[in-house]
Amino acid sequence: MDSRGLLLFVRDGALQERLSRPGLHDKVYEVWVRGRVTPAHIAALRAGIETPLGVMRAKAVELKGGAGPKSRVLVTLDEGQNRQIRRMFSALEDPQTGKALKVTDLKRTEMGPLQLDVASGTWRWLTAVECAALGA
Repeated sequence: MDSRGLLLFVRDGALQERLSRPGLHDKVYEVWVRGRVTPAHIAALRAGIETPLGVMRAKAVELKGGAGPKSRVLVTLDEGQNRQIRRMFSALEDPQTGKALKVTDLKRTEMGPLQLDVASGTWRWLTAVECAALGA
C-alpha cells in the first residue's frame, strides 16, 4: 500500500512460490529518503543493519543524488522481507539532524529480467519471453 512500481499478479501457485524464493530474482527499488544518506550509510546497508527482525542487508546500494534534505537511492535486494528497505533506513540517523532516516517514496523498478515500462496506474500482460525468463 505504501509502495508502488513493478507488481506481478499471478494465479499460478508454483510460479508465485518460485518468484518469492530468496535469491532467485533481484529486485531494484528507487527510494526517496528524508535525510542525508552518506557513504557510511551505503556501506552499512551493504554490510547489514540490525533491526528488530534481525540483520537485513542490501545486495547493492547506489546514491543517485537528491534535493535539499532528501536523498535518492537505488537499492537492490536479492531477498525481500516485509518492509525491509523502510526498516533498514529507519535504523540509520541523518548526521545533520540526528533523526532517523525515513523512506518517503519507494518504487520497484526491476524484478529479475523485468523492468518497469508502463505508466503508473496501467498494466500489461507479460510476453512469452518474459514468462520463460521468470520460469513460468
